Amino acid sequence: MNFKDLRQVILGSAVAMLTALSTSASAEEIVGLITKTDANPFFVKMREGAKAKAAELGLNLQASAGKYNGDYESQITAIEDLIARRAKGFAITPNDSKAIVPAIRKAREAGLLVIVIDAPTDPIDAPDATFATDNFKAGQLIGEWTNKTLGPKAKDARIACIDLNVSQTAVDTSRHNGFMKGFGIDVKDPKVIANENDPRVVGHQVGSGAEDKSRAAMENLLQKNPSINVVYAFDEVTAAGAAQALKAAGKDDGSVLLVTIDGSCSGVRSVASGEYNADSQQYPLKMASLAMEAIDEFVKTGKKPEKTAGLNFTDTGCALVTDKPVPGVPSITSKEASKICWGN
Repeated sequence: MNFKDLRQVILGSAVAMLTALSTSASAEEIVGLITKTDANPFFVKMREGAKAKAAELGLNLQASAGKYNGDYESQITAIEDLIARRAKGFAITPNDSKAIVPAIRKAREAGLLVIVIDAPTDPIDAPDATFATDNFKAGQLIGEWTNKTLGPKAKDARIACIDLNVSQTAVDTSRHNGFMKGFGIDVKDPKVIANENDPRVVGHQVGSGAEDKSRAAMENLLQKNPSINVVYAFDEVTAAGAAQALKAAGKDDGSVLLVTIDGSCSGVRSVASGEYNADSQQYPLKMASLAMEAIDEFVKTGKKPEKTAGLNFTDTGCALVTDKPVPGVPSITSKEASKICWGN
């Protein structure tokens, strides 16, 4: 082999090596998923969806979570870590819709694509995109169902509300006020909880997304007004605590309608058993999968996600689950919901 041939071999090998390294680097683009906690089945399913889609797309997923519901400080630390690692983007379910905004803006300024999932920020345009359940619609569906189920008795309803926490996040206010609108109760400010003047709303408590605190909240509400016949619960964990208190008070006899939002497999079984009367089902795996696809598309083309027509976010859908359908309110049965539910 002469020098010219040798030189061509070396150059060819170098080009092949650089190409391989480039391909490897592309396959190892870092992306992130930051959830509220890592214990709630909703976020477990979300992580499963993100992990599976990231692996399919050849992305290096870095997953983290807050230590508890409301822990936005840990989420800010996770964002700063992703910026330092030169990640291409991340999806996040904010623990505080306002406090997380400066960190999100910092990440965008650093060139990361930021997608908020499930819980919109305030303002909603802080990230590049939001993939979420239309939480107002989810609340509205269970509100409409409750009103039509009660029929003429709706005018004398005694409604108790167990919301998430005093921070009044965007998800919390949307679900609560969606329920109120669905039931036919006027809300002064759609961004504020407990601003109704309707005498049918007899009490508000917060359950902090925990069964024990939600049970205590329901007990307090019953002490103040034993005639409660409707309970709106922020989510299924909240509903589980409320159900325990209702049972202990002997009110698990069908005299109280308990409605909630989530649509997990456990919640669907509770609808089937009659413990919950209606449950708006949402789809966390879909949210996370779509977010990973969007980040991958952004890496490849620079294109950002588009909003659902008529909304300021991308709607990932919801469905009312009940085994007692009413005219005018679209729903699916618990059997149908069990085929598309999440969690255990």
